[in-house]
Amino acid sequence: MRKITYFIVALAMCVLPCSCSLEEETSTEIEKKNYLNNASEAENVLLGVYRTNVEDAMYAYHLSILFIMGTDIAQVEGSTTENWRIIPTNAFPTTQSEIQQTWAALYKGIYRANDFLEQISRKINTYNNTDKQRATIYIAEARALRAMYYFELVRRFGNIVLMRTTAESSQAPATYTQVAPEKVYEFIEEDLLFASDVLPYASDDMYRTNNEYRFSKGAALGLLAKVYATWAGYPINDTSKWEQAAKTASILVNSGKHGLLSNYEQLWKNTCNGIWNPTESLIEVSFYSPTVSGNSDPVSRIGKWNGVKTSAIAGKRGSCAGNLKVVHTFVKEWREHSNDLRCNLSVANYRYNDEYILWASGKNDTPETAQEKDADPTKAQKEKQNYTPAKWDIEKYVENGLLINNDKSNVNWYVLRYADVLLLYAEALNEWKHGPNSEAYAAINAVRRRGFGNPNNTVSCDLPQGLDEEGFRKAVQKERAYELAFEGHRRLDLIRWGIYYETIQDTNEELLKWWNTDSSNVNYVVYNYTKKGKHELFPIPQRDMDLCPKFEQNPGWK
Repeated sequence: MRKITYFIVALAMCVLPCSCSLEEETSTEIEKKNYLNNASEAENVLLGVYRTNVEDAMYAYHLSILFIMGTDIAQVEGSTTENWRIIPTNAFPTTQSEIQQTWAALYKGIYRANDFLEQISRKINTYNNTDKQRATIYIAEARALRAMYYFELVRRFGNIVLMRTTAESSQAPATYTQVAPEKVYEFIEEDLLFASDVLPYASDDMYRTNNEYRFSKGAALGLLAKVYATWAGYPINDTSKWEQAAKTASILVNSGKHGLLSNYEQLWKNTCNGIWNPTESLIEVSFYSPTVSGNSDPVSRIGKWNGVKTSAIAGKRGSCAGNLKVVHTFVKEWREHSNDLRCNLSVANYRYNDEYILWASGKNDTPETAQEKDADPTKAQKEKQNYTPAKWDIEKYVENGLLINNDKSNVNWYVLRYADVLLLYAEALNEWKHGPNSEAYAAINAVRRRGFGNPNNTVSCDLPQGLDEEGFRKAVQKERAYELAFEGHRRLDLIRWGIYYETIQDTNEELLKWWNTDSSNVNYVVYNYTKKGKHELFPIPQRDMDLCPKFEQNPGWK
């Protein structure tokens, strides 16, 4: 199993809004001047930029698990807002530490990227021609990473500070001003256009000795298409970007360099075993601990907090908390499409103790009666609220034996898959053309056919012809929920569609109908705290508001 190896070499860390003195040349600056003497040294430093991705405040925990709950498909375990539950229930204040940590981690990644770009720009003209070619690839990677970090910032925090250089990061906090999100998107666009022009497709890469889990042309194009689609939605609503989203996605789709894996389940076997397959995986964060301790290695909580509930067995496995729960009205609806294989591959109606056990099983149930309860939406309602995502079923999928016996894991995280781009392509074409064309139908139906097991009789899964713009829009929105369930997209999708608050309200109503009660049994805590016009964005962290007097707080958070 090959994994990306991370290095941080001679990089100073200045994180917004901390000021760093520029009055004297530090030992770190001297070290940096004496490094990056060839492409190999440059690559080592570049991998230090990638190192940002594996932090808890990034994709190891916050962006992969903690921040994705509180939607119509995923909610927090329990019925309180205590401890870590405060964020998934939208009950947190502006001082919440996890929000501050992710803000800081993203700016740290931006600083690392800026520092690398500045250092290599001073050195590249001293390289031989071969090293110059490699270094140009590394520059494109750093710009793509910087764009991804800014994208995470702007769509979560709105009006942010744009740091184009390390010098800007070193200013006094009192001088910092926010820029309009449009300016951030323009900067992201510039970076990704450069990256998509310079980077090779993963299958054509002749420059990097190891390109696993690294940015490629396909990754840059796919991310840029997603940026345009988000730019077109709430809160900017620049609908002219739909055309660019469609045209950018079409370059990737028509390249023939990427595609869907034939078997949906293989995606999760791959991510649970550290198998890199760039056919569908465009941006993937690699985690690996060879020691089963994970104490100092880049490890995640994926599969432990957002996987199947598992009891510890001494000498065999650690426990899996199963803290992310599936909203059961989502399951009820999905089960109506009985031929869609993704439902049972995505939702676990079971847990592991000494053996596999259905959640719907009582102590007097046989396997048969438990199955009947599970299939009957009116029975075992309380137990059904304990269903968890099954995509990261460590007990089922991990084959390499490297299980970490605490709350950490070696499981990778997909930031962007080709299926996501296909659905964005279908959506963008529909919005741009004010109705679906044949290419839009082909894109969404390709995803659906794979989800239904690539049936010969496509009538069973293809969308009906003749849908109008609104009908196709709703079909895409539903398909994104099914295909990308629990992968970190749903909350941000609902926000860019401008329906986040309304969806929370509707979900609560559906849960009440399912229970046929007005009691608190529905256990949908996020409904009690979500406010329209507030929770579409995170607050600017209070620490930064206090340090930066020119900052304006996001609506609803003052």
